[in-house]
Amino acid sequence: MTTAVAKVIDQINQIGAFKGVDLANITEVSTPTFSRWKQGKATPDTRKQLILSDLRYVVDSLSEYYQPDEIRLWLFADNQLLDGKKAIDLIQNHQTEKVLEAIERLSSHAYL
Repeated sequence: MTTAVAKVIDQINQIGAFKGVDLANITEVSTPTFSRWKQGKATPDTRKQLILSDLRYVVDSLSEYYQPDEIRLWLFADNQLLDGKKAIDLIQNHQTEKVLEAIERLSSHAYL
């Protein structure tokens, strides 16, 4: 059975070139737990669902500017648009709005 969470995970993997271990680490769960989510055999708690949902939204937004492997790199690298912080860390800490503001600056070419 394909669940909504499994669909979100597939979208993140396809659009952002993520691996299961990446998403397990981001959501701070074991690889077997993450695998159960992906198979639809378990459901993450609300906090982890929010992280996955935010990440899918960010990955989708970045797909307008970057290829999948570039999206993954953009999220895991120190980012000048985020004052040297990693976008993935901000998403984990429920500060996705800062990441989305940085992506909006990409669209307006306003890097300062």
